[in-house]
Amino acid sequence: MIDLDRRSATQIAAAVNLGKLSAVAVAEETLARAEAYDAIQPQIWISRATREQFLEAAKAVDARVAAGETLPLAGVPFAAKDNIDVAGFETTAACPAFAYRPEASAGVIERLTAAGALCLGKTNLDQFATGLNGSRSPYGIPRNAYNLAYVSGGSSSGSSVAVAAGLVPFALGTDTAGSGRVPAAFNHLVGFKPTKGRWSARGLVPACRTLDCITVFTDDTADARLIDEVIASFDQEDPFSKALADAPVKPRTFGVPRRDQRNFFGDLESEYFYDRALEKLAELGEIVEIDYAPLQEAALLLYGGPWVAERTAAMADILATNPEAVDPTVREVVEKGVPMTAVDLFNGIYRLAELKRYADTLWSEIDVMVFPTAGTTYRVAEMLAAPVALNSNLGAYTNFVNLLDMAALAVPAGIRANGTGFGITFIGPADTDRALLDVADSYLAITNLPSPPPLDLEGKMQTVKLAVVGAHLKDMPLHWQLTSRDATFVGAFETAPNYRLYAMADSVPPKPALVHSEDGAAIKVEVYELGVAEFGSFVAEVPPPLAIGTVTLADGSSVKGFVSEPRATEGAEDVTALGGWRAYIAQLA
Repeated sequence: MIDLDRRSATQIAAAVNLGKLSAVAVAEETLARAEAYDAIQPQIWISRATREQFLEAAKAVDARVAAGETLPLAGVPFAAKDNIDVAGFETTAACPAFAYRPEASAGVIERLTAAGALCLGKTNLDQFATGLNGSRSPYGIPRNAYNLAYVSGGSSSGSSVAVAAGLVPFALGTDTAGSGRVPAAFNHLVGFKPTKGRWSARGLVPACRTLDCITVFTDDTADARLIDEVIASFDQEDPFSKALADAPVKPRTFGVPRRDQRNFFGDLESEYFYDRALEKLAELGEIVEIDYAPLQEAALLLYGGPWVAERTAAMADILATNPEAVDPTVREVVEKGVPMTAVDLFNGIYRLAELKRYADTLWSEIDVMVFPTAGTTYRVAEMLAAPVALNSNLGAYTNFVNLLDMAALAVPAGIRANGTGFGITFIGPADTDRALLDVADSYLAITNLPSPPPLDLEGKMQTVKLAVVGAHLKDMPLHWQLTSRDATFVGAFETAPNYRLYAMADSVPPKPALVHSEDGAAIKVEVYELGVAEFGSFVAEVPPPLAIGTVTLADGSSVKGFVSEPRATEGAEDVTALGGWRAYIAQLA
């Protein structure tokens, strides 16, 4: 049932309004999808509507359509992060001791249900929306829909997986430090973070109330645009709500971090995908490098400055009365706000104003910022081993946005070999929300990204791609070391044009040494894919002076491959001009 064709919110609403599809039929299919996926990740939900409740709500939508109403979201199922009030459901913020049953729905839920949308349930999250990884919940750890070994991203973890798994076409998240964007990147989704005040935050459990934004995850920008049309409005009952405004942007210049300020935390695939994205954006406008340091300093104020005390204030009661109910990592983070003083806060406000003045001046030089959504991703096991440090890495390009009152839109920009997603984020000044959607449409139209890979339904085997250059090539003497490990042939490639190839002296059988060199050439290689365990056993057998490192291919991507210690070239013959090892062996023959 999970593999049924996915329908967008736009498609469902159109079909239901035209009478081509009933809301009840959509609801039945949605329930079947959710029940099937429960066998994979039941932990993405904290609570879910009963079959009877969900079908009754769908029948009510069909009755409204039959009576002549045209509903923008007729029969469209959705999920809501469990720090957003939905009447009929408990709100837990992923803390059972905090749970309460709201008397009314949040403002955004009221608008969605009035438009004909159907709430399937409440999704899991990093407790009290504190985290960017999804592992901080007593209800379990939602994992990446495309590789269950990896984090889903947080704090809106369950919402992102519900959309990625095809259970609902859209889900609400929240965003204070990037929680509506990082999970979108990891799960090949669009993550729309509107300007603060554009969407009502009434009925949202606060993390940092002055910064919190309700967000949406969708498969495409059309659905994000549709949800914004329904939700965006002034709410008199939300003191942070403001009148709607749509500032135009004609993207002629794209601001990006200076190359020496970019940090991908050793993730070469992310670096590769970001460079490719900028190459595409250069077709739409000029790429302008900006000084990212002041924005980074602003980001540090969120957890390393007085704004962490706003999280402490939001959780003051439970920290005082039942601190053991709080996740230990969350407690470690928010308790740093306890010793903060009013002096600290005012000094922070003054410094943020200075940094915002810098950010505001950037808009006279650039039209839109384009940053990596996250520099890398991590396995769940890695995150649990270093929960604070690795979580901080995930926010390297997101934490400053809300502090500086910006709008942001995360979109897919690549698929890692492990199936997880890489994304970029378009960032603009306040009220450029609709313009960012237009910019993203222009980018996606020329990018031709591949479709997301199949869902991981069993826990996929981790693999490594390995470039071989000599005796391990097909029909060469050591090729059996690959076939005995069930290595899969990926293809024949060439390296980037900055390698030299040597025939090592006195090696039996003859072996090459591949050496990185700025005055090198492209060398022919074959790439194979092995399981992680098989790769490890292979590496253990590689004799010195050979080694396994990272090899850059002609298209700029990187794989593991044979490299050499400097001593490998002692007495060796330079055979670079032949372009590959096969040509050298043929010459010997």
